[in-house]
Amino acid sequence: MPKARRLRRGIYLLPTLFTVGNLFCGFFSLVLTFRGAIEQASLLIIVAAVLDGLDGRIARFTGSTSEFGNEFDSLADIISFGAAPALLVYHWALLSLGRVGWLVAFLFVICAAMRLARFNIQSSWSDRRYFAGLPSPPAGGALAALSFAFPATPAASWIVVTVALIVAALGLLMVSRFRYVSFKQLELRSRRSYIYVLPLAATLVAIAIHPKTALLLLFGLYLLSAPATYAWGAVRRVRSRADDTGERAVNEPALR
Repeated sequence: MPKARRLRRGIYLLPTLFTVGNLFCGFFSLVLTFRGAIEQASLLIIVAAVLDGLDGRIARFTGSTSEFGNEFDSLADIISFGAAPALLVYHWALLSLGRVGWLVAFLFVICAAMRLARFNIQSSWSDRRYFAGLPSPPAGGALAALSFAFPATPAASWIVVTVALIVAALGLLMVSRFRYVSFKQLELRSRRSYIYVLPLAATLVAIAIHPKTALLLLFGLYLLSAPATYAWGAVRRVRSRADDTGERAVNEPALR
């Protein structure tokens, strides 16, 4: 019995170690940001996003999910994907905007905190296939991928303004109602077709060949996926209503 208890404790410790790694990367990213090492600080946030994606899967795979783990993960996320990317993008691009720059960065932080709070409330009964609003790891990872791809401080004012708009848009996406695919249905223990290996292998090859472009493209596609799906659904609904109206207009004279 004591041996089984020790094994159970070790299993619960495993996903927590991934969360600690996530938190360490976020904190060290803050340190590197203050040192001016923008490229390294950006890469650490991306690594933190990978660790954050693994801790939940490891917990579900080993059956070691817990309320403590969920809360600890959220507290780590507010550092790694709220404060760290906000300060990173402020020191990298928004510093020249003065008060407007840090207010935009703070908007991102407060939206990340609200997003995480809403997730904790809804996680017990929401649809596991989707996230309500952009998750904070892809939001912070997108800013990190942007600064990782272009680590030099933007010189043109229009680029700085564009970055500020991107930061604000990402913050608003986090508190939006857009449905983002969670990928939680891809469980590690479930059997899948070998076809699933091909896109994963292609992604890894692209990152290995040109990591900056590949990471920026991956985060960008995920960010745009939910708004694009919503827009396509809205177009289909408008077309469906137009077709129904046309059919009624054609059938009404026949009924008379």
